[in-house]
Amino acid sequence: MSPIPLSYTDIAGDIAERIETGEYGPGAKLPSYSQLADLYSVSFSTAARAIALLRDRGIVVGAPGRGVFVAGRPHG
Repeated sequence: MSPIPLSYTDIAGDIAERIETGEYGPGAKLPSYSQLADLYSVSFSTAARAIALLRDRGIVVGAPGRGVFVAGRPHG
């Protein structure tokens, strides 16, 4: 029996949890869409939808040509 594939909402939830626990702190760069797709064993478009959901919620911000970052600035 094959595992149930993750949805973009599952991935967004996992990334949000990692942000809440401090694994990805304010200002931290997230893995690229391709890296996220490999990490979660999903398509590029599923990874992109997950990031879009986080962006819509104000959790992450995109910097064209630089990547996607956790919203806020690092402390210190």
